[in-house]
Amino acid sequence: MVSTLFRHARFHTFTGSEAPVEAVLSVDGVIVASGGDADVRAVARAGTTEVDLAGRSVVPGFVDAHIHSASYARERHALDLRGARSLEEALEGIRAHARRLPTGQWIFAGRWDSNTWDVPVQPDRHSLDRVCPDRPVALPSVDGHTIWANSAALAVIGYDASTPDPIGGEIVRDDRGEPTGILRESARYPLRELMGSPLAGELIDQLRSSQEHLLSLGLTGLHDIDGEDARSAYLELAAQGALKLRIHKAITADHLEAAIEEGRFTGDGDDWFQTGPVKFFSDGALGSHTSHMGEDFAGQAGNHGIEVIPYPELRELVRRAAAARIAVATHAIGDQANHLVLNAYEEVAALSRAAGLRHRIEHAQHIRWDDVPRFAALEVIPSLQPTHCTSDIPLSESLLAGRDLANYAWRSLADAGAHLAFGSDAPIEDPNPMHGIHAAVTRQNAVGSPAGGWEPEQRISVREALAAHSAGGAYAANREHRQGRLAPGQLADFVALEQDPFDIEPESLRDLRVMTTVVGGEVRFQR
Repeated sequence: MVSTLFRHARFHTFTGSEAPVEAVLSVDGVIVASGGDADVRAVARAGTTEVDLAGRSVVPGFVDAHIHSASYARERHALDLRGARSLEEALEGIRAHARRLPTGQWIFAGRWDSNTWDVPVQPDRHSLDRVCPDRPVALPSVDGHTIWANSAALAVIGYDASTPDPIGGEIVRDDRGEPTGILRESARYPLRELMGSPLAGELIDQLRSSQEHLLSLGLTGLHDIDGEDARSAYLELAAQGALKLRIHKAITADHLEAAIEEGRFTGDGDDWFQTGPVKFFSDGALGSHTSHMGEDFAGQAGNHGIEVIPYPELRELVRRAAAARIAVATHAIGDQANHLVLNAYEEVAALSRAAGLRHRIEHAQHIRWDDVPRFAALEVIPSLQPTHCTSDIPLSESLLAGRDLANYAWRSLADAGAHLAFGSDAPIEDPNPMHGIHAAVTRQNAVGSPAGGWEPEQRISVREALAAHSAGGAYAANREHRQGRLAPGQLADFVALEQDPFDIEPESLRDLRVMTTVVGGEVRFQR
């Protein structure tokens, strides 16, 4: 029996009481007492270890409710083109990265964003061929919904002028019908599969390393959205006793039938590793101009995005999952995508409630006003990434000009009774929870723009934002009885911060540092 007294701190318990407590006693990773230093010490058994938290402010451990942790682990030291401001600058970065690699080795990652280039042109395979003639290259865009590939990569997957567009995807073509190298939505899937193969490196070691960084950000739990390779790697880390983060592991759509055959269901597992929901894609992304909208994008006649899974198929997939006691998390960014996903969930509402399932919509970025109250009415979790809002402000203003939509409508969803769950969508955004909390409270980007916040009526409070990044993820996973609060019976997962987030200016939240991260009553990170 391991007994640890964490004392000399201001524990914000998030139990409904506003008053912080001074100490928490953990036994075998579970909180058994909280209160004043002297009172809690009095109930501690002999041999209890004491940890002095130096008067820091403590909050429940952060849960990232939407992270591609395998992709993030693979890309931490890979090519990164986010800072490129032109096609030429991007190509120079690719050329320099290629010089450091063995001949013939694939180049993955990239995260390019042509929307921010000085001249926002769509790149093509020919420009990639010039800088990488001797190796395959497949570079996801910053939103992950488009891949820019060279001729060698297209040849590996067999794409040429005769290849038809897949359902829910587009192979962009030139005037002669030849692929340009830009692959949107489901057309990118063959290359996406290669990114998750041994070609991308040893995933167990990459996850082992990246979890240390995530712990330093105050993360104590992840809802991972990546594939079966990530599941296997996390289970191996758990078997080795090396898993330090709690994992709620999603099932990919293409593995749903196999998961059902194996007897998986949402919530099976233990406190360290659980099966999560199955992930479906209803549409694309705003940055790739593929989010499924009710009207055409401004200035793009005929383009209202891509319906990745046709509605009749989505409806049946949701029903199939719910019947197998598997919750559903569906990616939906555009207003039409959100509307259709809510409709699909409504059709299986009775079945889902009987099974205790909490379905989710991932992103829920642009919503029709009359769909906002449906989230709470249908008990659907809006799984949100606040930094997407502040990253996408220019795109939202240009592509959705003149549309009356609930955009990143955290305030409206919360006021309607929905349970918000916050995440990062890393590696698309930085996984630092304080970045998301800052964005949710201020509706401003890293440099404080725009003044007063974008659509500031959708801001939420510091307490609400902190809760969405802890208790929100716990609730989405049906784990509120174990995570998200600092009270007896809850897991001893918490974070000591450099300053009290309730005492500093909202603009300073983004840079607030984690000093100590505790998971399961054990100090996993100490600055």
